[in-house]
Amino acid sequence: KSLITLKVPKQKAWEWANTRKGYWRIACSFILHQAITNKILEEIGLKNLNHIFEKTHSNY
Repeated sequence: KSLITLKVPKQKAWEWANTRKGYWRIACSFILHQAITNKILEEIGLKNLNHIFEKTHSNY
């Protein structure tokens, strides 16, 4: 249900939810890259580390 609320198609959400991989293996997978984007993370209040890195290193 959480994947569906993140606008993942229902069939893919079912496949990904029933994977045999553990949480740690899914952490850097295509599944999360498609479901949880930087935009979503910023909307919940997390800072985008890419923007911070670019801002601090743009002076060089």
